[in-house]
Amino acid sequence: MNNIDLHVHSNASDGTMSPSQVVELAARCRLSAIALTDHDTTAGIQEARQAAARAGIELVPGIEFSCVYQDTEIHILGLFIREEDPALSLGIQKLRDIRRKRNEEMLSRFQADRMAITLEELRDGNPNAAITRAHFARVLVKKGYASSLNQAFSRYLQYGGRYCIRKEKIAPEQIMGLLRENRAFPSLAHIMQYKLGWEENERLIIRLKELGLLGLEVYHSSHNEHQSSQLLALAEKHGLLPTGGSDFHGKNKPDIQIGTGRGGLNLPYGLLAAIKERNSSDGGEFGMNLGRQTRL
Repeated sequence: MNNIDLHVHSNASDGTMSPSQVVELAARCRLSAIALTDHDTTAGIQEARQAAARAGIELVPGIEFSCVYQDTEIHILGLFIREEDPALSLGIQKLRDIRRKRNEEMLSRFQADRMAITLEELRDGNPNAAITRAHFARVLVKKGYASSLNQAFSRYLQYGGRYCIRKEKIAPEQIMGLLRENRAFPSLAHIMQYKLGWEENERLIIRLKELGLLGLEVYHSSHNEHQSSQLLALAEKHGLLPTGGSDFHGKNKPDIQIGTGRGGLNLPYGLLAAIKERNSSDGGEFGMNLGRQTRL
């Protein structure tokens, strides 16, 4: 029971299991620690923490933020966030407001084309959920407008399409400032999904390192062994610690299992131990001063 998973979602955002159910599943899979990293919300952390105490596993409080780098949406994980921090709460609220405005416009466009989708259906009984494209995809399939989640995304939910307008752009400086002021551990998530090419990958890493990036998600369900090897070399070159996780979403990504991803993940606790040591030594005044450079 020494494996971990540092990228997991619950129904506080676009997963399908409650935070406590996610923790219970992790315990059954004999994981020693997980990070709950829901999109733009910390709403599930307290429930997950209580479940983790009962289950005897370690809960890393986390979050996943989106921002835009050269017209490409990228995601940054914050591990060991301090969810009670007022500045973080204010920043999250601003991001949720941006997400809400986009969702309202998307709903309006679907409804204008006689597609009967409601906000209540998107929330699916969770009024505090951070609504994402995955929520729209689920409802589109449920109501027969798409035959599968993949078809819902390809037909209706491509960024910039008829129904899926782009959110207001958030710069990496804003997200990195928010995380570093919070003294969290920022890690760039699933870089291979951005399809930037290796030269641009490195430029992105260098830019984020200047802003206070501490980690790189080397191990992920979308990375093959060769890519992870190259990413590990990049992390070492630029003084970043490797992180890793499945990006578990429950039934919204049914081929991805907690802890093992698509079968190949096997992440040792040593990754988390190194992050904890680095964060405790590097999360003080440097992080606070850097974070004050740019606020949401």
